[in-house]
Amino acid sequence: MRGSRPEQAVLSRDTDLSKTAATRAVIEGMVDGLNDHRIDDIGAFFAEGFTWRGNAGCGVKEGLRAFQDNWQRPFQAAFSDKVCIDEARLFMGEWAAAFGRQEATHSGEFMGIAPTGRRVEIRYMDFWKVLDGRIVDNWVHVDFPHVLAQLGRDVFDGHGWEGYDCGERAPPRPDTEGLRWPSRD
Repeated sequence: MRGSRPEQAVLSRDTDLSKTAATRAVIEGMVDGLNDHRIDDIGAFFAEGFTWRGNAGCGVKEGLRAFQDNWQRPFQAAFSDKVCIDEARLFMGEWAAAFGRQEATHSGEFMGIAPTGRRVEIRYMDFWKVLDGRIVDNWVHVDFPHVLAQLGRDVFDGHGWEGYDCGERAPPRPDTEGLRWPSRD
């Protein structure tokens, strides 16, 4: 890498490790609430002004109402019989993270695709910051390309890198001839 290194982990640098157990309780309660399909009272776990920061296709929800109206309700309209399964959780002070999947039935319109009745797996990663017993920030990645593939739509039009893994295509290599990497000194 050329030049100075970027500053890392700024948001979690000053975390208070004594708050780990309280953070864990909030996240565990919230996941139970999601599995109970709670919407109207999900504010028991989220601050009124929290921000939900999703990847492309998911959007950014500013505030509890936007999260309820523009994420929870459309998601539950598209996918019924849903259960959230965190495969791993990590807790550190005011911070928590998880990855896992939701298993659900595609029972409503999703990304322009009419209901198929198919069971789908919806993979995700979540990172939360909890203050005063409520989630104030939530960074989220939901694997919509994987969901869409299960519904018959390849958003990569056959150019996904899975083709490298199964030998369908040869992966490109960077042209390094004549390149000299600078020293870190």
